Amino acid sequence: MELFIDKINSAMGTILLVSDGNCLCALDYAGYENRMMKLLWRHYPRFQLRPTIDPQGFSSQIRAYLAGDIDCINGIPVSTGGTVFQQRVWSALRAIPPGTVLTYGELAAKLGKPTAYRAVGMTNALNPIAIVVPCHRLVGANGALTGYAGGLERKQWLLQHEGVTLPH
Repeated sequence: MELFIDKINSAMGTILLVSDGNCLCALDYAGYENRMMKLLWRHYPRFQLRPTIDPQGFSSQIRAYLAGDIDCINGIPVSTGGTVFQQRVWSALRAIPPGTVLTYGELAAKLGKPTAYRAVGMTNALNPIAIVVPCHRLVGANGALTGYAGGLERKQWLLQHEGVTLPH
């Protein structure tokens, strides 16, 4: 299978974006290629990456998001793979409005599994499509920034970019 990869320069560093020709299937950061490849292999056991400019217009949409059009990523189709539970978590993440954060426990409760906050956290860590599946919108029970596969500095940047006021 052929997957299409593009690289986007941003204030957060280089963003790597992978499409299967129809859907966005990975979005990660330079320096995290091993993580991205591992997650892609889980979903696509055999593939080749072909460098492409702006596959399906997804790169343009990410650039627009980074330029301030926060809602423009909502319509990007995604193919995350994963278990049924993981897909439910990732879908619920996409329903969190920009400028809003939830705790892991609050998201677990929304899924009807209030004690599954650790499973939500583990699923969040395996999110293959950063930014578009906005795992950065989950915070610790006390509102603190916790865990982000791309680094807490990027999580903080994304939340501030979306208008979230972070506690000091």
